[in-house]
Amino acid sequence: MECMEAIRGRRSVRRFKDTPVEKEMIEELLGAAQMAPSAGNLQARDFVVVTNKVTKQKLARAALDQSFIDRAPAAIVAVANTERSSRIYRQRGELYAVQDATAGVMNLLLAAYSMGLATCWVGAFDEYAVSELLGLPQRTTPVAIIPVGYPDEKPSAPSRTGLDKVVHWERW
Repeated sequence: MECMEAIRGRRSVRRFKDTPVEKEMIEELLGAAQMAPSAGNLQARDFVVVTNKVTKQKLARAALDQSFIDRAPAAIVAVANTERSSRIYRQRGELYAVQDATAGVMNLLLAAYSMGLATCWVGAFDEYAVSELLGLPQRTTPVAIIPVGYPDEKPSAPSRTGLDKVVHWERW
């Protein structure tokens, strides 16, 4: 699949088939995520893969009861690792770790679509509940929950603001 085709075709999917996603496919997604750019190549991002039904249910509750999370065969939680980034970049490392994690998420979403899988970027959740549930160490922050599975819906493309409204040349 061409890159632009994946960019234009990817959608947020919230209904998944009850078909497991092979471990090798999850690992391929994580490999794509890890290929994303990273400040100073510190790769200040980590990923927690959740396939346990009870843990996914707890994740869904922590995500403001977004129940589609526990109906996906897997959920991947992207984590900003401030500890790793701040060693070099001090206070700014917090921002860079979030950027590293989110760049990884975008690669993961595009790779999933190109492989026939469906995802949804979930950012609305109680980060403290998610951190506790997954045993995240201090100086890390969960930034996204990504349910992953085979699509059981085909959402249409949402409208986008025109470039003339969001692009500024030279100055605002």
